[in-house]
Amino acid sequence: MEKNLHIDALDRKILAILVKNAKTPFLEVAKMCNVSGSAIHQRVNKLTEMGVITGSHFSIDPKKLGFQTTAYVGVYLENALMFADVLKEMKKIPEITQCHYTTGQYSMFIKVFAKDNTHLKQVLSEKLVAIRGVLRTETFMSLEALIDREIPIDI
Repeated sequence: MEKNLHIDALDRKILAILVKNAKTPFLEVAKMCNVSGSAIHQRVNKLTEMGVITGSHFSIDPKKLGFQTTAYVGVYLENALMFADVLKEMKKIPEITQCHYTTGQYSMFIKVFAKDNTHLKQVLSEKLVAIRGVLRTETFMSLEALIDREIPIDI
């Protein structure tokens, strides 16, 4: 943690509440914390300015939108210096929802959603390996996500 970040017990309690449900109204958070609504608003603004809170979002079930296949793909690059260019091109592929710069055998590790295995094959063979700098890939199919959560907030 950066040394000029000061997160106290109230900040942690606010974060713990909002991580469970980002749509919790500030007045409800205030009641749970025994402070005013404006205090919550100020704290959330402070946490956002500090970069602790980086946004809020809705979680969407990909399967409800027809994306039945989830895969993780290890990406080997021809040369580590090509990382930035490959990343720029990956950002153009909407089926890629996460990309991690990793240690170990892969240069990058990505998460891909596809409508089915045929769609996944198309993403891999027509889009991903077509990117200049991608040497090869190794794909892992996810059968089921058993844990999907935010990092715990210690109060």
